[in-house]
Amino acid sequence: MSSYPSIVRIRQHLERPMIEDIPAAIVAELEKLDLTTRIRPGQTVALTAGSRGIANIPLILKTVADHLKRLGAKPFLVPTMGSHGGGTAEGQRKILESYGITEEFVGVPIRASMDTVQVGTTQEGYPVLLDRHAHQADHIGVVARIKPHTAFHGPIESGLMKMILIGLGKHNGALLYHRVLLEQPYDQVVRSVGTTMLANAPIAFGLAIVENGYDETAIIEGVPPDRFIPREEALLVRARQLLPRLPVREADVLIVDRIGKDISGSGMDTNVVGRKRAFRGQPSPKDMPAIRLIYVRGLTEHTHGNASGIGLADFTLTSLIQQMNYRATVINCLTAGYPEGAFLPVHFETDRQVLDAALAIIGTRAPEQARLLRIQDTLHLDELEVSEAVLADPQPQTSFTVLGQPQPMHFDAAGMLAPL
Repeated sequence: MSSYPSIVRIRQHLERPMIEDIPAAIVAELEKLDLTTRIRPGQTVALTAGSRGIANIPLILKTVADHLKRLGAKPFLVPTMGSHGGGTAEGQRKILESYGITEEFVGVPIRASMDTVQVGTTQEGYPVLLDRHAHQADHIGVVARIKPHTAFHGPIESGLMKMILIGLGKHNGALLYHRVLLEQPYDQVVRSVGTTMLANAPIAFGLAIVENGYDETAIIEGVPPDRFIPREEALLVRARQLLPRLPVREADVLIVDRIGKDISGSGMDTNVVGRKRAFRGQPSPKDMPAIRLIYVRGLTEHTHGNASGIGLADFTLTSLIQQMNYRATVINCLTAGYPEGAFLPVHFETDRQVLDAALAIIGTRAPEQARLLRIQDTLHLDELEVSEAVLADPQPQTSFTVLGQPQPMHFDAAGMLAPL
């Protein structure tokens, strides 16, 4: 194929609240909670550390740990990431360390285990499972980012309550609850398991994080255990407002340069690209993006070969297939009851071959008139490339500035696109 759309770079103008002094904000929030009424000198506190690429997370955890140490407590970190890291304690420790969450930087031990203890049973009969090290601690501090979930939609999605459900439940809990979620509404399950955990586990506080559309820390809030649900519901509303989005809702081809567990639980955020799964008993999200074809080019370093969510794509490069850790990907997707997340797309050796195949099946529109978008990943949408047809969309979702003039799509001698 010799015809491709001309491409232009744009800069989106997204809302950008941002915390300038993160340690000061954390200390102020923790002081509001007056933790000395709960946590005594010499007592241990397990802090949750997940597998998502949360902005500034090493500094956030270090600041929380330092504050607890000033109270005379003995904090430590617990990897809280369900089945990630291949479902092994050592794999989960390595994921934390790859983010810079090390014992040396945070200044506290990392206690990794896949063992769980049952601490209760919900009214529906679901066992409530808790990480063994967290169970042995005098207190638990739940540190989590609040944002729209990639699969579930409702007043509670991804945040403090999900960290209690899946994170602290480890692989055993993730496997159990995802099986339940195949048949029961997410909202009911997360509330039921979460409230039972709050009643039976020594959770002392939560620290809720909300990010802006530029992958920066926008809100940090200390939350007492009895306020987890109402505060998470309110903060999710704000997180949804700040979520980065594509400049248009409909497109023919979306090129995603990289996916990974550090970007999103589904590799790429379905709130951004669409293709959000429909689950029993949950409302359907409105105005989801409608992308005809998705092309994923690579994996992030921090995902350690876990290509969960690659099944959302229609095309990929053969090099990604060779790079992926198939076993880790399958373990993660099967734990979530989502085998299709590990399905392999059509793959070719070069960008040119993929785009020739994709542009041939976009419908009656000529390839050079294709509505094409190219992004680095779904966390970084401040600048991206779009085709001229995208600029002509009568109902853009965001405001943006066009940077320069449209240029022909360029491939090198090997048939590959230049870096974004």
